[in-house]
Amino acid sequence: MMARVDRHIAGSVLLLCCLLTLTGAGDSPRPGTVLDEARQAGRSAESLPAPTEDYFHDMDGGVDLKTDPVTKLNPILGRNAWLVWSGGDDRLWERLTAYTFGALDLLKIVTYDPAKPVDRADRWKKLGLINEPCMEAPSAPDPNRFGLMLDRRKAGCPADPFEDETRYPGVKIGARGSTVPVGSLYGYASGIVGLRLFPNPDFDEAAKAKWDADKYFKGDVTLVRPYRVGMSCGFCHVGPSPVHPPSDPASPQWSDLSSTVGAQYMWVDRLLIYRANPDNYFFQLVHSYRPGAMDTSLVSSDYITNPRTMNAVYSLGDRLTQALRWGRETLAGGQLNNKQFNDYLADGPLTKFFQKPNTAWAPRVLKDGSDSVGALGALNRVYLNIGLFSEEWLLHFNPVIGGKPITPIEITTAEKNSSYWQATEAWTPHTAAFFLQAARPDRLKDAPGGARYLTADAATLDRGKTVFAETCARCHSSKVPKPATGLDPSGCAGPGYLQCWNNYWAWTKTDDYKKQMRAIVSAPDFLNGNFLSTEARVPVTLLQTNACSPLATNALAGNIWDNFSSQSYKTLPSVGAITVHDPFTGKPWKYTMPAGGRGYTRPPSLIALWSTAPFLLNNTVGGNAFEQDPSVDARMRVFQASIEQMLWPEKRQHDPLLGNRNPGDPVYQIDRTTERSYISMPAAYVPESLRPVSSRMSRLLPSLFRPDGGITIGPFPKGLPINLLSNLQPLAESGNAINRLRHAERLLQLLVDLKLYLITLPAGATDEQMVSGIASKMGSAMLALNKCPDFEVNRGHYFGTGMVPGEPALSDNDKRALIEFLKTF
Repeated sequence: MMARVDRHIAGSVLLLCCLLTLTGAGDSPRPGTVLDEARQAGRSAESLPAPTEDYFHDMDGGVDLKTDPVTKLNPILGRNAWLVWSGGDDRLWERLTAYTFGALDLLKIVTYDPAKPVDRADRWKKLGLINEPCMEAPSAPDPNRFGLMLDRRKAGCPADPFEDETRYPGVKIGARGSTVPVGSLYGYASGIVGLRLFPNPDFDEAAKAKWDADKYFKGDVTLVRPYRVGMSCGFCHVGPSPVHPPSDPASPQWSDLSSTVGAQYMWVDRLLIYRANPDNYFFQLVHSYRPGAMDTSLVSSDYITNPRTMNAVYSLGDRLTQALRWGRETLAGGQLNNKQFNDYLADGPLTKFFQKPNTAWAPRVLKDGSDSVGALGALNRVYLNIGLFSEEWLLHFNPVIGGKPITPIEITTAEKNSSYWQATEAWTPHTAAFFLQAARPDRLKDAPGGARYLTADAATLDRGKTVFAETCARCHSSKVPKPATGLDPSGCAGPGYLQCWNNYWAWTKTDDYKKQMRAIVSAPDFLNGNFLSTEARVPVTLLQTNACSPLATNALAGNIWDNFSSQSYKTLPSVGAITVHDPFTGKPWKYTMPAGGRGYTRPPSLIALWSTAPFLLNNTVGGNAFEQDPSVDARMRVFQASIEQMLWPEKRQHDPLLGNRNPGDPVYQIDRTTERSYISMPAAYVPESLRPVSSRMSRLLPSLFRPDGGITIGPFPKGLPINLLSNLQPLAESGNAINRLRHAERLLQLLVDLKLYLITLPAGATDEQMVSGIASKMGSAMLALNKCPDFEVNRGHYFGTGMVPGEPALSDNDKRALIEFLKTF
């Protein structure tokens, strides 16, 4: 009997693996053979007019943006491209509704459920989204919008110039122009900053006849929606201004908003799942994202849960200057197809960042420093990642669920087949010009009431400067002494980097370095032109922060972002072994970090540190003090709680199950499921090829196939470390066929064991018993197959605490003096 059960389970798991591989793939065309929708419609890049109206002039402190008379770069065009250009990515977000089994539906975010009271403020309170100024909630369904309830423009407000379809004619494809107007290239304002509404080309006459807005909100997934929602970069980067906060954050004015501070208050988990249900394992997964943190590899999955903060963009000019010292990168192959400033400008300061044939000096924007091909390449990659040319991009992986090898998206293919890409590429230098003029520091002294949080005690500030110079500046200042020849990491990117870094780090501990650094920090102009980061690649072995971000694989050689990471990055050596804790027992063990780019983190800028808490790359330090309030007082409360947790790690949250298991070696917070949960695929999203067998399989395997044709996997107990499942590696990285086969066998055996365990649980088994059983029966196998076996999300960055070998601990008074100095940033 048990053998029969084993065979059924093995068969069910194999079927599930096939299902996950097939979902979203089908009979897909070959990469390199598809055109984007603009090209399909006969539109060239030249036919896509650039947006030049200064509609957002009140934003960003009312900065007066000027076209450079020499370079002709127009920062107004750049800001518009940042805030309203979606480049056809509405196609991706439409398809993600299916890829997430209906969980993510941006149209339901921008419209109102007719069965609920209309409350526009909920977008801010519950989702942390920015309501667009000059718009208001509807009073009734709009018959001209197919019965949907969408925000409307307030009387007396200027028209949105980007909706002008005569100036910006939209892309006519499919049903656009028949059942729905073609509209503008930039869509319609949705009422949420960064989201634009586009007519759905799939909304044909049959879909129109069937459409029912009430049924849509009640969950009828067979309906074709009349609109798609496009996303601009501004969606994740616009936020309340720290120095000009709105009196009502649910109803801001343009003058209250900044284009570059980052969506610090966005609840991504609530955005990704329209109806939050704790017994949905996907909910449990994204619920581990803190406000203001987004896993940018969620779609092109690298099988590592990786929520990272949506950083502010400050002082690009100083950042570029910094790149000339620390950011030397060697490019090869497809990396050389990235545009550089030299492709647009004949001379001037911006042309210094590339030297033929293959050397770039690049700021490193991503946490792992992988986007290292130049400033323009880093910007262009963002548009691809949010869906530009999704026709091609989605052919290189299975969205969200993965299950097939990822291949690189080639810049040459985008150049050849995507008008949207060509237009974006042409506008990116203008976006850089916008950042150069507008991305200015937000100082606490300039914020309303900010002065009362700043100390006037000169002795305290002087002591804080000394502590910063001796402890922090080596990573968090772009003004540092010039090292002796050979010590500066600028000269040794690539295979020899780690030795250069170790030489540099040893030098920062010397009296000579500290003496020079104290003088630099004490100078009255220390903060002027200081990006407050070196942007050097710091080994995670030194940082001791969560290793999942530096373990990300999407930028490795042969992966999706191969063309957007430098050869220097791809040849970085291993940083060695880190200590992690077993998520079941708390026992410490060593994990060796792989080479080839992984293992490093670039230090964040400390500009406006007072306004950007919680801290660390995932917003976990101080996360329990987070407030949905952008006022100066609230920001300072969160800052104080967060900076104290940074400098006094004993104040950080520990894991409730294992926190004190090891005396002197606490286990910090591990994200665990909060309820018993399941992976559930509704019947409507099961591939058609499997639907004929679903009724028969529901009789043979009722624990997997439901009578309604859907699929359910579980239950997974409350208290299970979330990343145990989400970080399982389905495919071997090895190119050796035997190694790939062995990996597949180990994974299959694990899935069989897990499914068998779950369906043979005795009735009434508690969550604690289930977690214990998983730990004892397959815990070691799950860890061995885990792409990131580091589960503590808020550990690390112990500088000044005495927890870094060879680094002295600061006194409490020194820590308090340091905090007072940090407030001035």
